[in-house]
Amino acid sequence: MLTLGACVALAGWLAYYLVLCVVRPFGQCRRCDGSGEVERWRTTRTCPRCRGKRLRLRIGRRAHNAWRRTYEGGVR
Repeated sequence: MLTLGACVALAGWLAYYLVLCVVRPFGQCRRCDGSGEVERWRTTRTCPRCRGKRLRLRIGRRAHNAWRRTYEGGVR
């Protein structure tokens, strides 16, 4: 069971993350830490996850986009 303080902290964190997804939908790539390159066997190459763009779409924004596509597809 969560205490009142834990619930308030969780609600605050969730509100912060939602605002962050709206204001800055892209974050640094986790694999290359935003450099666009990874080192493998002592050679650098383009990061396969972000394809050298250094950014990734946040999970919350992906969920929002999927929900919006589903909603708009059902309404039409």
